[in-house]
Amino acid sequence: MEKVLSIFIDESGDFGGYSKESPFYMVGMVFHDQSVDITEDIAILNRHIAEMGFPPHAVHMGPLIRRESIYLRYDDESARLKLLNTMYHFTRKLDIHYICPCVDKSRCADFFALYSALSRTISDELNKNMDYLSRYERIIIYYDNGQHELNKIITSVFSILFTNVEFRKVQPSDYKLFQVADLICTWELLALKAERGVFTESEKVFFDTPSKFLKNRYKLIAKKKL
Repeated sequence: MEKVLSIFIDESGDFGGYSKESPFYMVGMVFHDQSVDITEDIAILNRHIAEMGFPPHAVHMGPLIRRESIYLRYDDESARLKLLNTMYHFTRKLDIHYICPCVDKSRCADFFALYSALSRTISDELNKNMDYLSRYERIIIYYDNGQHELNKIITSVFSILFTNVEFRKVQPSDYKLFQVADLICTWELLALKAERGVFTESEKVFFDTPSKFLKNRYKLIAKKKL
């Protein structure tokens, strides 16, 4: 049987200049061996989300924590916390791996420096894990083309490094592993903030202190990092 690797990609950040609101550009890449069946895990997740009273949708951690977008009408913090916990435990139990290339935007003088640094960082992270990636006869990249610049980088870097790669545009609501990539980005960003001891009030509500987040939330997810 052909060994196929799915890679689901999501980002945190933008290509604008450095700011306190957007200090990093992170790219979460979730690796899933297609021979590992997660159909039942997804069915259980969907059932839990429905039982909590949330409509079918792409769960986005940032808006969920900040009570934005679809979550505006859920002023009960406990309901949003239950959804966050459900996604967290779903991710924690999955047989997946991930990497999360990150660029500190304060070190990039302009758009071109950021573009170059991000391309190089993604390439370096993939090369470091080439022993793992080379096990697969085919690699399928799933991205929603949410940011044109990142889409160009992904296409360029993977096409240079691999001859067996395909690219597919996705709708986030259609793929739970894309939503896992969103969670990974959020967790890695929160870990950076926690190391600096800087949490927003919304983050404190969900995770208490930065040290508790690192000990109780981040540690089990980080075990999946290549």
